[in-house]
Amino acid sequence: MATIGDRFSRQAAFPAGLTEARRKLNATLTEKQFQEAVVALAETRGFNVFHDHDSRRNAAGLPDLLLVRPPRLLFAELKASRGVVRPEQRRWLELLGACPGVEVHVWRPDDWSTIERVLA
Repeated sequence: MATIGDRFSRQAAFPAGLTEARRKLNATLTEKQFQEAVVALAETRGFNVFHDHDSRRNAAGLPDLLLVRPPRLLFAELKASRGVVRPEQRRWLELLGACPGVEVHVWRPDDWSTIERVLA
């Protein structure tokens, strides 16, 4: 079983059925474009979404998105295909994940089918 650290540091593998065209598209998505897609999906699925658009004055590492649809509370760190989870982000994810009932995720464009399932 993977540890929390392993889960947050991994580079997403391409699913076997993913076409080359889809891989190329996912590789070119910026984190901002990816975030817009995740937010749109979450909102259509009834989640309230918070994203701090100017985090310069905040402590480093808080995940990109806070998603709430009672009774669920999720935190999601979004990364472009080759993005790396920084140590301060890993720390926040580990702390939040240790809280009962809180779901934490690190999502990349290649995780889209998982994102759809989690936000169902």
